[in-house]
Amino acid sequence: MIRIHGLTKRFGAVQVLRGIDLNIVPGRVTAIVGPNGAGKTTLMKTVLGLTRSDEGRILVDGEVVGDDPTYRAGIGYMPQIARFPENLSASDLIAMLRDLRGNVGTVDDELIARFNLESQLAKPFRALSGGTRQKVNAVLAFLFRPKLLVLDEPTSGLDPVSSAIIKDKILEVRNAGRTVIVTSHVLSDLDALADDIAFLIEGRVGFAGAVRDLKRATRQLSLERAIAQVMIEGAVA
Repeated sequence: MIRIHGLTKRFGAVQVLRGIDLNIVPGRVTAIVGPNGAGKTTLMKTVLGLTRSDEGRILVDGEVVGDDPTYRAGIGYMPQIARFPENLSASDLIAMLRDLRGNVGTVDDELIARFNLESQLAKPFRALSGGTRQKVNAVLAFLFRPKLLVLDEPTSGLDPVSSAIIKDKILEVRNAGRTVIVTSHVLSDLDALADDIAFLIEGRVGFAGAVRDLKRATRQLSLERAIAQVMIEGAVA
């Protein structure tokens, strides 16, 4: 699905990505984790074409990510903080996106019902709480049944019930054969969701592989303790 080769990115004097090599296996949930400043968000934005790398290349379904943005039609993106037009309602935005997408086949809007959002859809975004905005953010990411989902801190700002709904939805999508990339500081969530993990530290990959292999290599039972062991000892072979 996604192959990343020799990816580097610098912002001014700060080297954020330092030769990232990573393969994202299709039909699985891959967690991108690491301390603050490790390069997680930059890596995800580069995959999405929102940030240009300085060196290296990214292939999505065999196509090199470059000037042609059409590959993004198959990607659902949930940023950690979504910027919505304050004067529009969620219904307005959903209708606009449907018009822009044209004939996209079946639309997956079941999260609207799961989140009990029906009564909130007609309100302008300026009147919505942070949690409700995050629910709309999730609805938009899943709306067009994308084959690849990129979710940045998807449970941030959500109550426990809504957080559980999102996690159930991620597993449903994975079980349907679609691919998910997710970041979260809540490692217990990732322990329950992720098949694979890429641990970034100082812009490099410290470990990439199956979660079970990381636990085996670090001799830890939980993902949180396994990641802590990687941070203490450095890269795991």
